[in-house]
Parts: sequence; structure tokens; C-alpha cells
Amino acid sequence: MDTHGLSAFLEVAESGSFSKAGERLHLSQPAISKRIAALEDSIGAPLFDRVGRQIGLTNAGRTLLPYARQVLQQIEDGRRALAQLSGAVSGRLSIGTSHHIGLHRLPPVLRAFTNQYPDVDLDIQFMDSEDACEAVVHSKLELGIVTLPTVEIDNLVIQPIWDDPLAVVAAPGHPLALKTTPRLIELAEHPAVLPDDRTYTHRIVTAALREHGVAPRVRMATNYLETLKMLVAIGLGWSVLPASMIDDTIRAVAIPGLSMQRQLGAVSHRRRTLSRAADALLLALNDARSLHVTTPPEGGGV
Repeated sequence: MDTHGLSAFLEVAESGSFSKAGERLHLSQPAISKRIAALEDSIGAPLFDRVGRQIGLTNAGRTLLPYARQVLQQIEDGRRALAQLSGAVSGRLSIGTSHHIGLHRLPPVLRAFTNQYPDVDLDIQFMDSEDACEAVVHSKLELGIVTLPTVEIDNLVIQPIWDDPLAVVAAPGHPLALKTTPRLIELAEHPAVLPDDRTYTHRIVTAALREHGVAPRVRMATNYLETLKMLVAIGLGWSVLPASMIDDTIRAVAIPGLSMQRQLGAVSHRRRTLSRAADALLLALNDARSLHVTTPPEGGGV
């Protein structure tokens, strides 16, 4: 049974789409269909039910799925173990990261890494931190460079890299920004625009506010911090953002007694062998820890 066919099968099963599987594997949709057809011929049974645009696993497909995952994971573990023996830092390294970290933290690290290890083929996928953690757990990515989870996740190794202080922010003309010492309870009197409730950042923010008996009135939510910054800047509501994002378009609102922080770092699979490329990137990230110091903005911030 050919591993290319198994890879195509796994991607179609997980994405529910031949075209999405093709994008992920850098293949055309017809090439994916051809691989699936060859795999179905080899096992003598259809793997997918195709009804209109809907694609679902057949009984044969559901039976094959866990074995396909296991085979591909073992092959990848073997490849990484052999690469460790060779001593060369090369090969494909698949990582997932959030847009915020990709924009604000990773560029200098990746620039130095690619200069030092030109034979590494970096596959960088931008996604929510929560999705990157899940992809690492399911061995779809080797590393995640993410906002770290607030609770332990099975089989996930967490390595903190950067402290990321968070600040309550508002537009310069917002009532909260115009007060010298706004009180915590006043946050509930004004609409908020916050990270989506499935994100780790949202959980950190709401837990901190809940400790003080504050329930924010959320007008709008999004996973993208740059979008939240824009919404704050045009006056749609206050928010909580990394202090490093504050500039002249938004203002930190210093609230006595309120301190919030999240941690950014790397996640990997506890049971998977890391490639030399992954080890090298983790070393580069840890070196970056001592070089990046986040300073809260003058006049507030946490």
C-alpha cells in the first residue's frame, strides 16, 4: 500500500474536500483523485461516499483511517530518527503559528534560522493557536509556535519562550481613556471587542475580569488581534491586546488592581521524535527569549 495514497486519503478524510487536500499536499485535485482511486483499487473497496459536494467516509474508510494515521506517523518518526543519525540539519519542517506571532515575534528568528540552515525546507502554516496545538497533537505539524494553552493538553510538550503582557486599550477619545484612574467596574459600562471565546487569550482575559466580578459586554469578537486593534482605534469598544501593539492609534487604560499576561512559546508532541531541524529551531527560539524584552507602554499597560 503506497504511502502517497495514504497521505492523500488522510488529508481528504480530515478536510472533507479533495481540493483542500490538494492544497495541503501541493497537488492538483485530479492528482488527489487519482491517488485515492489507486488506493481504493488496492484494497478493493471504496473509501468515500460522494453525494453532490458532500464527501463522507465509507465503512472501509472509517476502518482504514486510524491505521493510516499510525503508519504515516511511524514512517515520519523513522525519517526523523534517521535524520538525527546523519547529523545534518535539513529536510522538511512543518510549523504552525498565529498571524500575530508570525508578524511580531518570528521574523528575526526565522531570518537567522534560514540563513544558518539553508537546507531546511520550512513549511509555515498560519492558523489560530488552538488549531496549531491540535495539529501538533495529531502529528499534522511538528511544531507549533503559539499562544500557550491555559490548561494541560495530553501529549503536548509546552515550552514557554516569551512573556506577553496584556493591556486594556481604548481609542484616545474613548471615555475610559479620558479618565485619570478608571475603576474596574466601569469596563462593564462600555461595549468591548474581544478575542473569540474559543481562544486561549479570551480565556485569560475573562478569567482575570471574573476574579474582580466584571462581565464584559462583548459587542464583537474576532480571532485576529490586528482587526481588534482597528476596531478599538475607530471607537467601537475597548479591548485587551498585547502591550507591544500599542501605538498612537490606541491608548493603554491603566486600571489599578488589574494585571493580565499570556505566554507565547513552542509546542511539540510528547511521543514523537523531533527532527534535527525542529531541535535547531527550538534552540533558536530559546536564544531569542533573552533578546526580546517587552516593556509596558508609558502611562499604563500591564
